[in-house]
Amino acid sequence: MSHLHWVAITEGLLESVWVVDPETLHILAVNEAALRLLGARRDEVVGSPVHRWASDLQDHVYWDEWRRGVVQTLESEAMLVRRDGELLRVQRRIGPVRPADGATVVLVAMQDLTEYQRTQQRLEELLAELRAVLESSSDGILVCDLDGRVRAFNRAFAQMWALPTTLLTTPDDPALLRHLAASVSDASAFQARLSELQRAPLMEAHDIVLLRSGRMLERASRPQLARGRPIGRIHVYRDVTERAAIDAKLRLAAKVFESSLDAIVVTDPERRIVACNPAALRLTDRANDDPAGQPVATLLDAPNRPGWEAEVAAALAERGYWEGELWLRRAHAPAVALLVSWVLLRDAQGQPLNTVLFAKDLSEKLEAQRRIEQLAYHDPLTGLPNRLLLGERVAHAVRLAQRSGRGFAVLFLDLDRFKGINDSLGHAFGDRVLVEVAQRLQRCLRQTDTLARLGGDEFVIHLHDADRSAAERTAQRIIDAVARPVTIDEMQFTLSCSIGIAMYPHDGTTLDELIQCADTAMYQVKERGKGHWRFYQAEMNAHLLARIQTDHAMRLGLQHGEFELHYQPRVDLRSGRVTACEALLRWHRPGHGLVLPGAFIGVAEETGLIAQLGQWVLEQAVAQARRWADAGRPAQVAVNVSALQFEQTQFVQDVADTLQRHGLPAGLLELELTESILVRDAEEALAKLQALAQLGITLSLDDFGTGYSSLTYLKRFALHRLKIDRSFVLALHEDGQADAAIVAAIVQMGHALGMEVVAEGVEHAPQLQRLQALGCDHFQGFWYARPLPVAEVEAHLGRTVTLPGAAPAPSA
Repeated sequence: MSHLHWVAITEGLLESVWVVDPETLHILAVNEAALRLLGARRDEVVGSPVHRWASDLQDHVYWDEWRRGVVQTLESEAMLVRRDGELLRVQRRIGPVRPADGATVVLVAMQDLTEYQRTQQRLEELLAELRAVLESSSDGILVCDLDGRVRAFNRAFAQMWALPTTLLTTPDDPALLRHLAASVSDASAFQARLSELQRAPLMEAHDIVLLRSGRMLERASRPQLARGRPIGRIHVYRDVTERAAIDAKLRLAAKVFESSLDAIVVTDPERRIVACNPAALRLTDRANDDPAGQPVATLLDAPNRPGWEAEVAAALAERGYWEGELWLRRAHAPAVALLVSWVLLRDAQGQPLNTVLFAKDLSEKLEAQRRIEQLAYHDPLTGLPNRLLLGERVAHAVRLAQRSGRGFAVLFLDLDRFKGINDSLGHAFGDRVLVEVAQRLQRCLRQTDTLARLGGDEFVIHLHDADRSAAERTAQRIIDAVARPVTIDEMQFTLSCSIGIAMYPHDGTTLDELIQCADTAMYQVKERGKGHWRFYQAEMNAHLLARIQTDHAMRLGLQHGEFELHYQPRVDLRSGRVTACEALLRWHRPGHGLVLPGAFIGVAEETGLIAQLGQWVLEQAVAQARRWADAGRPAQVAVNVSALQFEQTQFVQDVADTLQRHGLPAGLLELELTESILVRDAEEALAKLQALAQLGITLSLDDFGTGYSSLTYLKRFALHRLKIDRSFVLALHEDGQADAAIVAAIVQMGHALGMEVVAEGVEHAPQLQRLQALGCDHFQGFWYARPLPVAEVEAHLGRTVTLPGAAPAPSA
């Protein structure tokens, strides 16, 4: 085949083609593409040896083997020498061609790799740049194909997700996806979101991914496009944990700024207002007038510190903060005291950026302080000075008196029977009464005097520069003022008061001493009928001290067994038999001998010890009655009951328990009650008496005729006996007609009410004879026997007494 034929065949090819004679290794034909590649003319190439243009060693080896008869095909890259000597890298393929009608030739096909190499290098440069960009990004980047297979990720992604080393060196998509799912707090939601994105290749999405480590990742997912078509997906992860925390802090700060109850004002470095929170606007009374831009100093003032602005500026510059009190000027309201904390904020370079002023309204604090001082020095109910303020004023009066030589008076005042008002009408009503009394007392005094309330219904008055005469006049004026009728809620009643007076310096030189003396004098007034005044006398304290010592000695006596019971027999006037006796308390007081009840019962009633003594008497008397019954000498024992003991809530139960404890039949116990017990609370007394009567206990009314009990109440009470007071019995032997008439009336009334009558204090035979004539049922007294110790009284129990007119009276 001629070379022209090869030209015709190869001319339409894009590749450069040589046709080579394998025998001569000369080029037989070339196409136009080959000429352009070599940069030569056809006549320069055709007929030239192939080695002229192919300088690669591999070519020389190949053509030498052809000469030795080794026929083979070669395909590789090689270097080509252009006509101008430039070397070109080409991709070439050499192989034999055997036309059907001609000799075998070698066909060399070549493709210029210059542009390919240039493109490949550019692509490598772009890839390097892209990888550098990816690795330099602080965001984690993950690139996947459309099927979700991982194509690439950067170092930030690996660090953000804490990928293990094996996943960094060995691609393993399933393991990588399992690691990602295991790292999030909600694996199912995470995988569901990836599947959703994979099903929508063109979807763009932004969401938040929470890791188990507590980190928060912001994810932006975008499609990867090539020529407008999606070829994969890029996931960009950004760690927003700190940003979220900062945002939360900023939101919190804004919320605090808006909702703070304290006023907050932000200014620029020149202290012009930039922003005020709502509390500041309310405080400035400018809720509808934004003061932004104004110097903050126009709103503030410090009347006692003219240079306060310079002081604040210096403190902010030197220390960065200032604290102190300022006053806030207000357009339509009074100025307000503020406690201010002022802080300077600087930027990163240390330059002043802003100042922040925190202000707390001190109005409530100042009012509270005023209120505390009021409470500390004044009585909260009446507003009068209390003991503390009274002490300060009296101390000042003492200093004045020491210099001037003049004295003053202290009055201690207590309302009489005020407890009854509180108990019956309530404490609120009682408080209104106290306020009314305080106003009346205040009107009785001079401005230089001091009226103080110590508590309850007790008042103390300091009369400045007053002698005894002035104290008397003031005390009487107060008693008259208190005694005027009181009207509260249309209820009118009358009060009275008792006043004790102490003089400085005769009765004391301190407030405590003077109050103590005045209180002692007032107590004496209470004991002598109330409603009056009295000066303190030295012997009053001695009397009071004696009462205190007696009370203490009685309490010790109960513990040490110093008390005992004596028993006075009671005689039945109809049979003459001794059927009962009255238990009477005696005290063997060390250093005083045997003490009768008249010397200590009054103190026991005053101190409340009477209830404890009464229980002791009951216990001992019941035990003794049981012993007499066991000895075959049963006798009823009468026990006196005090008002305080009877008022005890558990009194009836105590009596029942005592009887049960000693096994004494209730009929052998008699309780003697006074009229004052029955009239104090008639309904409660009636209930208790009925309960005691149901137990089988005998009940008697002692000292009948000396009190003020109503016969209506007497008819209702479950009483068994009346005891005629000794004062009516004493004059019977002297033919006392009035007393005889009273005794006769009592006997007749008692019998009419179904009660027996007992006469006390019978000392003479004529008395006894009159009682017999009047129909009295029983008597006791010295005519027959004094109160006797247990050992002596036993001989009288059950004995029959010879009454007057039957035989000589027995000796006592």
